Amino acid sequence: MVLEPPSRVEPFYAVLENPSFSLMGILLRFASGTGVSVPITSLTLIYYHFHPEDIKFHLYLIPSDPLLTKAIDDEEAKFHGVRLQTSPPVDPLNFGSRYIVSSNAHLEIIPEELKLSYRSPGEIQIFSKVYAGRMKEPIILEIAEKRHKTLVWRTLVKPVDLQFHSAAAPPPLSGKAFLKEHRRQLQARLGDLNGVLDDLQDSEVFTEEEKELVQQCPTQQRRNETLLRMVEKKGHQALGVLFQSLHRRDPYLMSYLSQQSLQQ
Repeated sequence: MVLEPPSRVEPFYAVLENPSFSLMGILLRFASGTGVSVPITSLTLIYYHFHPEDIKFHLYLIPSDPLLTKAIDDEEAKFHGVRLQTSPPVDPLNFGSRYIVSSNAHLEIIPEELKLSYRSPGEIQIFSKVYAGRMKEPIILEIAEKRHKTLVWRTLVKPVDLQFHSAAAPPPLSGKAFLKEHRRQLQARLGDLNGVLDDLQDSEVFTEEEKELVQQCPTQQRRNETLLRMVEKKGHQALGVLFQSLHRRDPYLMSYLSQQSLQQ
């Protein structure tokens, strides 16, 4: 058991902000220990990994828990995985049950079986790898309950979906060219930079003093200009960190700018 210090203590209660544990996880671990089948709200997460010869998807089946989803998002982002938009299963699924992943096409799926279980956000999560080749045609992915063969989830992925998300995710080697092409719009349209500055500091691109230097600028446009200028001076690797952060923190702006590049 690990005790966490409270953020503040009031006369009749204590407040714990940003806890490292998940209340959902505690309840599910308790349910797992009892052996009782509990219907829970679940999520399916699909991440797209581009390769010119063999496109790959990572498919997760997890309990609906924001901390768990964020942990998976962060882990996939390290390997340039892009989450595709998809709906969750309509009905609650039985916690602890096993489910079969299948497709309408001859795709390689490893493993084909997933168990709806809970692992802490810091643990490695279980997922199925789906290899789709060059994927010139749409594919359908399905998840069915193993015991009764009941279909619980189905989605359609089209090649155009991947083209859009490829444009939304800036290639790691194009940071300098992207900045040169879109500098004026980035200066004008970037919003709250706190998350981006945290990413740059966590990646050791910025020191605490450099982070504060950007924050102390009097206007948003000055903050944007200072940020871009400082990162540009630090070279290619720093630009890569910046644009991965912008893609994660402001995907709509990055998608819009990338689409403009394609249309030129």
